[in-house]
Amino acid sequence: MNLFQSYRYTWWQIGIFKLALLGIGVAIGAQWHELLAEYLVPILLVALVATVYIMYVSIKQVRG
Repeated sequence: MNLFQSYRYTWWQIGIFKLALLGIGVAIGAQWHELLAEYLVPILLVALVATVYIMYVSIKQVRG
């Protein structure tokens, strides 16, 4: 079983996936806010780096 294979999803399936991740993130943040408060800056930094990377890859693919 290869977990690292390519998958194809429609735009609405990706939307559902993102909605699920958002819900999980909100639930974790609501329950563990005291524990995660001291790690807020590193978490935001990782999120920012990941966002910039995904934007770079996406723009690179569009431009060819």
